[in-house]
Amino acid sequence: MPMPNPEPYWQRNLYVCVFGAFTTIVAMTLLLPFLPLYIEHLGVTDAAAIVQWSGAAYAGTFLTAALTAPLWGRLGDLYGRKLMLIRASLGMAVAMAMIGLAQTAWQLVALRLLAGLLGGYASGATILVATQAPKARVGWALGMLSSGIMAGNLAGPLLGGALPPLVGIRNTFFICGGVIFIAFLATVFLLKESPPVRPARVAPRQAAPTRFNRSVGIMLMTAGGLMFATMSIEPIITVYFQQLGTVQVTWMAGLAMSATALGSILSASRLGSLADRFGPWRVLCACLGLAAALLVPQALVSEGWQLVILRLAMGLALGGLLPCITSIIRQSVADQGAGRLLGYSTSCQYAGQVLGPLAGGFLGGHYGMRSVFWATSLVLAALALFTWRNRPNADGTSQD
Repeated sequence: MPMPNPEPYWQRNLYVCVFGAFTTIVAMTLLLPFLPLYIEHLGVTDAAAIVQWSGAAYAGTFLTAALTAPLWGRLGDLYGRKLMLIRASLGMAVAMAMIGLAQTAWQLVALRLLAGLLGGYASGATILVATQAPKARVGWALGMLSSGIMAGNLAGPLLGGALPPLVGIRNTFFICGGVIFIAFLATVFLLKESPPVRPARVAPRQAAPTRFNRSVGIMLMTAGGLMFATMSIEPIITVYFQQLGTVQVTWMAGLAMSATALGSILSASRLGSLADRFGPWRVLCACLGLAAALLVPQALVSEGWQLVILRLAMGLALGGLLPCITSIIRQSVADQGAGRLLGYSTSCQYAGQVLGPLAGGFLGGHYGMRSVFWATSLVLAALALFTWRNRPNADGTSQD
């Protein structure tokens, strides 16, 4: 099925989406450094209870976001993606301001659940960019958007550590809500979209491109497995630095996490351009294999600085993965069904983000920190082999 003509204003829309995705991702990750302090400020004093409430508050946003992503994607197909971005930015602005007004721990958890329910700007922006960009520039455009998302993951914890001592915890949420409201205004007045094309009644044979196919199923599995593998490292990095005898453990752990995000920011658009040139399947398989290989020396390091450098290299490899997955899904379905299926991809990614840290914490606690790197390397290597064996031939058929 031929791709529709790209929107004439797709580049301006891309920049608006990058800004909006950056601000909303900052909002989702902002409270990481001070979440236990906020829980304590809300009246919880028991140490174990603080940890439990913190985990529930953090995971809540990703849980509801995973459950609702396909719904928002489907509604975007029917009523327009701009409308979904307006809803998400306004909803996040209101939710963040309300989080600053929470009086109890359960209110905080409920509002974090609400933020995930009302949000979804980054996933909606991914759908809009994927469907509007010219076919020859989809990889580059998605790489640019991915850089904005990763920049939000990088800046969120940094701002969360810097702002509360300066303006207070509650004012930090109010400021964040105000910045997202600016993204809402930019979405309303700067983003342009042609009216959505309602799918006409067609024969089932003609409607097939809007449904699941082999490539889409493989990419959904890869998206979930990728986030499961990469996020499994996060809970154990600080403890791993302690075992290495690193001085200033928290600083080095933050540096290692930031290095991964920085690497992804630097490589995402370049790898997206390579995907446009050589095909997303090839770039996806190569990046998965490289990431798997880079995890092996991470399990063998003896100094903290070695891990930081390897995490930077890891980020360079990871930067092209999600744009390639999105590009493959986008090219595998008709425009009218892209939002729903890309929404399923987002749900799989969020599921990996929730399950990955749980698995990493379990492995690290029972079998040692190095075992997490070995296991994650095996998962990524298996994904690389799986996608390589199932990549389509030039005629669109599977290698098998």
